[in-house]
Amino acid sequence: MWNKEKVLALASDHAGYPLKEFLKKRLLQADYKVHDFGTYSEDSTDYPDFAHKLGYSVNKSEFEKGIVICGSGNGVNMVVNKYPEVRGALCWNSEQAKLTRQHNDANVLSLPGRFIEFEEAWKAAELFLNTDFEGGRHQRRVDKVSQCLI
Repeated sequence: MWNKEKVLALASDHAGYPLKEFLKKRLLQADYKVHDFGTYSEDSTDYPDFAHKLGYSVNKSEFEKGIVICGSGNGVNMVVNKYPEVRGALCWNSEQAKLTRQHNDANVLSLPGRFIEFEEAWKAAELFLNTDFEGGRHQRRVDKVSQCLI
Protein backbone atom coordinates (compact mmCIF):
# COMPACT_ATOMS: atom_id res chain seq x y z
CA MET A 1 0.00 0.00 0.00
CA TRP A 2 1.20 3.48 -0.86
CA ASN A 3 2.55 5.53 2.03
CA LYS A 4 0.79 8.91 1.88
CA GLU A 5 3.91 10.53 3.32
CA LYS A 6 5.70 9.80 0.05
CA VAL A 7 5.32 12.16 -2.87
CA LEU A 8 3.56 11.02 -6.03
CA ALA A 9 4.78 12.49 -9.33
CA LEU A 10 2.25 13.79 -11.89
CA ALA A 11 2.70 14.97 -15.46
CA SER A 12 0.54 15.62 -18.50
CA ASP A 13 0.36 17.41 -21.79
CA HIS A 14 -2.43 19.83 -22.72
CA ALA A 15 -4.89 17.02 -23.58
CA GLY A 16 -4.32 15.41 -20.19
CA TYR A 17 -4.29 18.67 -18.24
CA PRO A 18 -7.98 18.66 -17.15
CA LEU A 19 -7.72 15.09 -15.83
CA LYS A 20 -4.37 15.80 -14.16
CA GLU A 21 -5.86 18.76 -12.33
CA PHE A 22 -8.90 16.69 -11.28
CA LEU A 23 -6.67 13.88 -9.97
CA LYS A 24 -4.32 16.31 -8.24
CA LYS A 25 -7.25 17.90 -6.41
CA ARG A 26 -8.65 14.51 -5.36
CA LEU A 27 -5.21 13.26 -4.28
CA LEU A 28 -4.60 16.35 -2.14
CA GLN A 29 -8.07 16.04 -0.60
CA ALA A 30 -7.18 12.43 0.29
CA ASP A 31 -3.97 13.66 2.01
CA TYR A 32 -1.57 12.49 -0.67
CA LYS A 33 1.44 14.62 -1.49
CA VAL A 34 2.05 15.38 -5.16
CA HIS A 35 4.79 16.87 -7.31
CA ASP A 36 3.42 18.33 -10.55
CA PHE A 37 5.87 18.28 -13.46
CA GLY A 38 3.38 20.15 -15.66
CA THR A 39 1.95 21.15 -17.98
CA TYR A 40 0.14 23.94 -16.25
CA SER A 41 -2.53 24.88 -18.82
CA GLU A 42 -4.44 23.60 -21.83
CA ASP A 43 -2.10 25.47 -24.21
CA SER A 44 -0.66 23.11 -26.81
CA THR A 45 2.51 21.35 -25.61
CA ASP A 46 4.70 18.38 -26.51
CA TYR A 47 4.01 15.42 -24.22
CA PRO A 48 7.67 14.21 -24.16
CA ASP A 49 8.74 17.42 -22.40
CA PHE A 50 6.75 16.48 -19.30
CA ALA A 51 6.81 12.68 -19.48
CA HIS A 52 10.63 12.68 -19.69
CA LYS A 53 10.88 14.70 -16.47
CA LEU A 54 8.65 12.25 -14.63
CA GLY A 55 10.27 9.16 -16.16
CA TYR A 56 13.75 10.40 -15.31
CA SER A 57 12.78 11.15 -11.72
CA VAL A 58 11.16 7.75 -11.16
CA ASN A 59 14.13 6.06 -12.82
CA LYS A 60 16.48 7.81 -10.38
CA SER A 61 14.23 6.88 -7.41
CA GLU A 62 13.40 10.50 -6.66
CA PHE A 63 9.76 9.35 -6.73
CA GLU A 64 8.54 5.81 -6.19
CA LYS A 65 5.41 6.17 -8.34
CA GLY A 66 3.94 8.51 -10.90
CA ILE A 67 0.91 9.17 -13.07
CA VAL A 68 1.21 10.49 -16.63
CA ILE A 69 -1.64 11.60 -18.86
CA CYS A 70 -2.02 12.60 -22.49
CA GLY A 71 -4.92 12.34 -24.93
CA SER A 72 -4.59 8.63 -25.64
CA GLY A 73 -2.14 7.75 -22.85
CA ASN A 74 0.08 6.10 -25.44
CA GLY A 75 2.60 8.87 -26.05
CA VAL A 76 3.44 9.50 -22.41
CA ASN A 77 3.58 5.76 -21.77
CA MET A 78 6.09 5.28 -24.60
CA VAL A 79 8.27 8.04 -23.17
CA VAL A 80 8.37 6.84 -19.57
CA ASN A 81 9.09 3.29 -20.66
CA LYS A 82 12.37 4.46 -22.23
CA TYR A 83 13.79 4.48 -18.70
CA PRO A 84 15.04 1.08 -17.48
CA GLU A 85 13.67 1.34 -13.93
CA VAL A 86 10.22 2.50 -15.07
CA ARG A 87 7.40 0.10 -15.69
CA GLY A 88 4.66 2.26 -17.15
CA ALA A 89 1.23 0.78 -17.76
CA LEU A 90 -1.49 2.26 -19.94
CA CYS A 91 -4.78 1.64 -18.16
CA TRP A 92 -8.24 2.43 -19.43
CA ASN A 93 -10.04 1.24 -16.31
CA SER A 94 -9.53 0.53 -12.64
CA GLU A 95 -9.27 -3.26 -13.01
CA GLN A 96 -6.25 -2.84 -15.31
CA ALA A 97 -4.64 -0.53 -12.76
CA LYS A 98 -5.07 -3.14 -10.03
CA LEU A 99 -3.71 -6.00 -12.16
CA THR A 100 -0.70 -4.06 -13.39
CA ARG A 101 0.33 -3.46 -9.79
CA GLN A 102 -0.32 -7.06 -8.73
CA HIS A 103 1.34 -8.75 -11.72
CA ASN A 104 3.72 -6.19 -13.26
CA ASP A 105 4.83 -4.06 -10.32
CA ALA A 106 4.07 -1.00 -12.46
CA ASN A 107 5.42 2.22 -10.98
CA VAL A 108 3.91 4.66 -13.48
CA LEU A 109 0.22 4.74 -14.36
CA SER A 110 -0.52 6.12 -17.82
CA LEU A 111 -4.05 7.37 -18.43
CA PRO A 112 -5.89 8.37 -21.63
CA GLY A 113 -7.24 11.82 -20.77
CA ARG A 114 -9.64 11.88 -23.73
CA PHE A 115 -10.99 8.36 -23.28
CA ILE A 116 -11.57 7.73 -19.57
CA GLU A 117 -14.24 9.17 -17.31
CA PHE A 118 -12.75 11.21 -14.47
CA GLU A 119 -14.31 9.07 -11.71
CA GLU A 120 -13.00 5.89 -13.35
CA ALA A 121 -9.56 7.51 -13.56
CA TRP A 122 -9.77 8.31 -9.83
CA LYS A 123 -10.67 4.68 -9.07
CA ALA A 124 -7.74 3.55 -11.22
CA ALA A 125 -5.38 5.91 -9.38
CA GLU A 126 -6.60 4.71 -5.98
CA LEU A 127 -6.13 1.06 -6.93
CA PHE A 128 -2.74 1.79 -8.47
CA LEU A 129 -1.60 3.42 -5.24
CA ASN A 130 -3.17 0.89 -2.88
CA THR A 131 -2.49 -2.44 -4.54
CA ASP A 132 0.66 -4.34 -3.65
CA PHE A 133 2.82 -6.33 -6.04
CA GLU A 134 2.21 -10.05 -5.54
CA GLY A 135 5.80 -11.09 -6.28
CA GLY A 136 6.27 -14.85 -6.55
CA ARG A 137 6.04 -16.06 -10.14
CA HIS A 138 5.46 -12.48 -11.24
CA GLN A 139 8.86 -11.36 -9.93
CA ARG A 140 10.63 -13.64 -12.40
CA ARG A 141 8.71 -12.00 -15.24
CA VAL A 142 9.27 -8.46 -14.01
CA ASP A 143 13.00 -9.18 -13.75
CA LYS A 144 12.98 -9.93 -17.50
CA VAL A 145 11.33 -6.66 -18.52
CA SER A 146 14.52 -4.59 -18.71
CA GLN A 147 16.58 -7.30 -20.39
CA CYS A 148 17.61 -6.43 -23.92
CA LEU A 149 17.81 -9.36 -26.37
CA ILE A 150 19.72 -7.53 -29.10
